[in-house]
Amino acid sequence: MKRRFLILLFASLFALLALSACGQQSKEDVLKKLEQKADDMAGYKTEANMKMRTGKDEQKYHIQVWHKKKDFYRVQLQNDQDEKGSQIILKNSSGVYVLTPALNKSFKFQSDWPQNTSQPYLFASLIKDIKTDSDAEFNTSEKYFVFKTKTNYQNNKTLPSQEIYFDKKSYQPVMVKVFDQDMNPLVEVQFANFAKDDSLKKEDFDVDKNMAMAPSEVPVASMDDNKEEAVLYPGETYGAELTDEQELKTEDGKRVIMNFAGDKNFTLIQETADVQPASAQASIQVSGDPVQLEDGVIGAMANKRLQWTQNGTTFHLASDQLTEDEMVSVASSINNHAVK
Repeated sequence: MKRRFLILLFASLFALLALSACGQQSKEDVLKKLEQKADDMAGYKTEANMKMRTGKDEQKYHIQVWHKKKDFYRVQLQNDQDEKGSQIILKNSSGVYVLTPALNKSFKFQSDWPQNTSQPYLFASLIKDIKTDSDAEFNTSEKYFVFKTKTNYQNNKTLPSQEIYFDKKSYQPVMVKVFDQDMNPLVEVQFANFAKDDSLKKEDFDVDKNMAMAPSEVPVASMDDNKEEAVLYPGETYGAELTDEQELKTEDGKRVIMNFAGDKNFTLIQETADVQPASAQASIQVSGDPVQLEDGVIGAMANKRLQWTQNGTTFHLASDQLTEDEMVSVASSINNHAVK
């Protein structure tokens, strides 16, 4: 009788230990399920709100993401403070594009985006960051699986780490926090409405279709026609000083050419963004990569040149001496600095 009691007791204890072990999933278990979830989806749609505190003022963005397996992406970014349009990052079988529908302009890149850099609003990119960081930390809370990993921002080394939160029931991304070296959260992405979607077609990622389906926006050239255009200057110059400034009249407004000289020389051009007629829409071919400035704007980097459009103004930054990281810093400092 006593022996039978001991056998039952040990059996009960073993069952409790087994149940406890099942409830405590390891980092590898959770990663495997995240990968399985990604593999099981033919596509997904999600929305997210992103806050960026990398500049003088906090920037807020609404993001809409469409993904079709395997390499089709559509990411629309709308700055809450920019009334003059959104940008769309598009990847299809022809390449990678950055679209600015308000100007009827697009850049086409021969690029490995999004595989070549961290993207805090893309499910597959978050999983890749976890997989590639052998020292990734893993914790659980009542509702979330939490990973802390290194980031891979090619043009921004000031944001080295991130925390990624996944829902414990659905394994869907919930939130991402990206930190600077002092562990200050400078970028925060909050996901909403993440849902599997098998209905997406290749046509949904077509350039012309996305140009046409974007919300109707007021052409930049017709806005603030009577308002004197301000000249913007970079707050970060890496010691270079403004040595020459020329202002030229153009059909759309004016062009300002500024030369900075010092240890690292560079030229900055700003001009009123011109709106292309629909019949003239064509992609500008770029051999480099799309880069995200610190205020969320997407620019085109190629051959020591960086071009981007913001608030109705197109900027061109060129330098043989600034690194790509430094060019992004100079560009990001412009709209937060003094005007003339």
